[in-house]
Amino acid sequence: MKALILNSGLGHRMGVLTSEHPKCMTEISAKETILSRQLKLLADAGVTDVVMTTGYYNEILVNYCHSLNLKLQYTFVNNPIYDQTNYIYSIYCAKEYLRNEDIVLMHGDLVFEASVLDELLAFEKSCMKVSSTCALPEKDFKAVVHDGRVEKIGVEFFNDAMEAQALYKLNSQDWNVWLDKICEYCESNNRKCYAEVAFNEISDQCEIMAYDVGNRLCTEIDTPEDLAVVKTKLAEVENRTVYMCFSTDMIHSGHIAIIKKAAKLGRLTIGVLSDEAVSSYKRFPLLPYEERKSLIENINGVYQVIEQKQLSYAENLKTMKPTYVVHGDDWKEGFQKPIRDEVTKVLAEYGGTLVEYPYSKDAKYADLDKLSRAQLAMPDVRRGRLKKLINMKKTVTAIEAHSGLTGLIAEKTTVLQDGKTYQFDAMWVSSLCDSTAKGKPDIELVDMTSRFRTIDDIMEVTTKPIIFDGDTGGLTEHFVYTVKTLERMGVSMVIIEDKTGLKKNSLFGTEVEQTQDSIENFCAKIQAGKKAQKTKEFMICARIESLILERGMEDALERAFAFVKAGADAIMIHSRKKDPTEIFTFVERFRQQDAHTPIVVVPTSFNTVTEDEWKQRGVNVVIYANQLTRSGFPAMQNVAKIILTNHRAKEADDLCMSIKEIITLIPEE
Repeated sequence: MKALILNSGLGHRMGVLTSEHPKCMTEISAKETILSRQLKLLADAGVTDVVMTTGYYNEILVNYCHSLNLKLQYTFVNNPIYDQTNYIYSIYCAKEYLRNEDIVLMHGDLVFEASVLDELLAFEKSCMKVSSTCALPEKDFKAVVHDGRVEKIGVEFFNDAMEAQALYKLNSQDWNVWLDKICEYCESNNRKCYAEVAFNEISDQCEIMAYDVGNRLCTEIDTPEDLAVVKTKLAEVENRTVYMCFSTDMIHSGHIAIIKKAAKLGRLTIGVLSDEAVSSYKRFPLLPYEERKSLIENINGVYQVIEQKQLSYAENLKTMKPTYVVHGDDWKEGFQKPIRDEVTKVLAEYGGTLVEYPYSKDAKYADLDKLSRAQLAMPDVRRGRLKKLINMKKTVTAIEAHSGLTGLIAEKTTVLQDGKTYQFDAMWVSSLCDSTAKGKPDIELVDMTSRFRTIDDIMEVTTKPIIFDGDTGGLTEHFVYTVKTLERMGVSMVIIEDKTGLKKNSLFGTEVEQTQDSIENFCAKIQAGKKAQKTKEFMICARIESLILERGMEDALERAFAFVKAGADAIMIHSRKKDPTEIFTFVERFRQQDAHTPIVVVPTSFNTVTEDEWKQRGVNVVIYANQLTRSGFPAMQNVAKIILTNHRAKEADDLCMSIKEIITLIPEE
């Protein structure tokens, strides 16, 4: 595409302002002239081929253009009788450079916003700038518009007309028709009229649509009074504020492109999602907030970077009240639609505007996202995420997974609520659920080799941290081996309980014989495990059975402090009572002496307590230990009974997820 800029006019109405140079070189700010602004915006928009007609002060204009040092290729065409003709003849003089080209045509005294030019160039059909909000001028251009199509252009039209400016984007087919008529006029010595007079004769032969810019800046400067108005409007444009939000820790060309567009609208502030918001919304960030913030701060066009603590924009928008919020159009549907709805509601409260650009679906961006997921799945990266999440969020949640498919459910299930996103932070590989899935009793019958295969199945298709149920840990010599293997696999935490002998599920309590290990022996097991591990990220959690076995609060606390002293990275306290009081008491008393060691709870029995309550009390990990298993089996059994009862599967279909939906859970690679 070529730009055609008409700069042959005398500009006599500007008085002394054009006594030493053409009107287009009039200063509109301390750093810009009309022409320098036009040329910079064209270059930014990717239009690099400029045909410029000149008149008086031809040499001054040519030298000025080259002095701007823009990456533009100029073709200057002088109208030798500029003082005797109108710009229709200037176009005629440049015809050999313009035929069979897509053209953006503008007068050299036109000042417009960057977004006006960008949208004009993106318009699919030929178009002319009009405004539905500006009053019709008495002596300047107006366009007669029917069904969005420009039918006539001139100063004399008022009926069915809109305010218009000589800013066009013309596809070659339409432009050739108009250019032919311009040539016909000029060769008939009709050289003193507007080029639009020629257009009006052939408007039915080409399709030029009305491009409505509303109240955005796009106006010409004919007088010193016009200049004063434009300077004021430009100051308003420069003081406009723009807001965007990013969560990414991998900046690609698509991000840069939308940042550039946003920066053209005004001073751009970018909100970077906090680590907690990112980890609850998408995935654990590869880079922490401060590094992601620094990354964005160093992008040209960004005015400032602030933290956005939630997926919801509301808090930042109500504080900043930006003129524009910019986002890709991908959030019009799907998971983020409620966030978009909230943004439009907040903007409506104070008159802000939402600007949405087409979302880039380039395959290479999807490949980058896959690369990020692959990195998160790597053992060395995955292993340390649980500890980082605890430090970041203070309280994390985990749900049991006993297969690749349940791992995907734990990985991908997300809920948007109150402007926040909620998802599980980690997965719990339970001895009970793993055994049950294999149809075996929960008595440590399933050997570690088999249980490690379950971990492999889950790790192969997910990225989130894994907490492993290590039962009693077995013999100390065996536990050392287990620690080394789990750590090498990328597991984040192993939880072992302070019991000995054949494992019995704790929910049976004193109903079956259970033997609690001595403090000394269990401390030795913890110490051996800590000595065996190679990294600082892997965590050993000591599970205390004192409350389950009704040994009392003092015994539980004594063990907890001893186990921490022995090197335990976390303490799990459990109870089979529905009343959480004794758990609350333990947490309170433990926190009086130890404010830092993470506390883990498994609220299977005492399930009325919310995660917020646990967080307020100082609990760091909440594990939903068997709910997927307990919900899955009854559902499957019910479907089996329905099929048997009806001797066909139709009645069971409403209870079943479609195979297509299940397949969408499964990654392609």
